Amino acid sequence: SGPWSWCDPATGYKVSALTGCRAMVKLQCVGSQVPEAVLRDCCQQLADINNERCRCGDLSSMLRSVYQELGVREGKEVLPGCRKEVMKLTAASVPEVCKVPIPNPSGDGAGVCYWAAYPDV
Repeated sequence: SGPWSWCDPATGYKVSALTGCRAMVKLQCVGSQVPEAVLRDCCQQLADINNERCRCGDLSSMLRSVYQELGVREGKEVLPGCRKEVMKLTAASVPEVCKVPIPNPSGDGAGVCYWAAYPDV
């Protein structure tokens, strides 16, 4: 139950892998140019998540899987030249970059995922 229950994998919700966003976030974090095709794939994958309330959760899951894949510990570099905090903020801003709506208090449609403000993501 609760407002986010429809985004919970335990209830059968399939979390999007967001492979395009995964590539985009890694490239942006190390300061590389993001190819237009990668940006387009990421934005399309995010837009394809029908429930806009689940988009930030799926980005957060994608980020955790990147950390796990790379064996990242708190405060460490995720990739050479890319710190964990930078990657988190980069991932959180994907909805704004893509102009894909997410629920946010300012009500302007796009925005940054709220979890960017929390240290444990």
